[in-house]
Amino acid sequence: MRNIPHRIGRTALAVFALPVATQAALWWLEPPRRWDDAAWSSAGILPAATSDPEPRIVVFAARTAGWRAIFAVHTWIVVKGADADTYTRYEVTGFGRPLRVNARPPDGFWLGARPEVVADIRGPLAGEAIPKIEAAVRAYPFTDYGTYRMWPGPNSNTFIATVLRAAPELQIAMPPVAIGKDYRADGSLFGLTESATGIEMSLYGLFGLKIGKVEGLELNVFTLVAGLDALHPAVKLPAIGRIGVDLRSAPSAIADPARRCAPADERCRAP
Repeated sequence: MRNIPHRIGRTALAVFALPVATQAALWWLEPPRRWDDAAWSSAGILPAATSDPEPRIVVFAARTAGWRAIFAVHTWIVVKGADADTYTRYEVTGFGRPLRVNARPPDGFWLGARPEVVADIRGPLAGEAIPKIEAAVRAYPFTDYGTYRMWPGPNSNTFIATVLRAAPELQIAMPPVAIGKDYRADGSLFGLTESATGIEMSLYGLFGLKIGKVEGLELNVFTLVAGLDALHPAVKLPAIGRIGVDLRSAPSAIADPARRCAPADERCRAP
């Protein structure tokens, strides 16, 4: 019994401290990304909107800048209706008025960091969800000056998690390094996960526990998330992120809403 606290301490060190230290070392070795000369242009992930008649929803994530890049990514959502000739990008930022619409290219670099596709939803499922997403954007409560808070939220990842709650049928799991995703915008301590396939407890995003079919098992300690994904086998590590079968993106849906793509299915990915 006397060894139990020591075991807990060693486990906490392995699960939380070591991944953060590893990511910090990798960050230290990378050249700094400067705001004034960083790339913000399209990363060439999405094709021209006119080349794809299907409705489409894409969630992107890219590492933030400065020391925050050790811990977190910035996420945004892009939508395109059927036969639309443009994409619409929605996000929240910490400078100026928080809510931004088409402030950057839909698949643009984020301060020089190439974005990754978190989910790519196409076809009827996307078409039905887009009005819900747009309504959730309009209803998001933290859009006035001064309402953005980098830690523990509400921030850019709080916004995307809140929008996804409006369309749980998309079954999108936010990246574990999306710091702020567990800050529940309605102020509740208990509720359903973003995909509505499980339940979660969150103390204003600082501490929490999440169990869901899509989200898997997640333990949140001071916004650092560790967990397991059983549906698409992977471990989730603080600062590092998701490590598993699919290293680039979470599962997504294609035109048939009854079928979900396997992580290795190239049709799930943006061309």
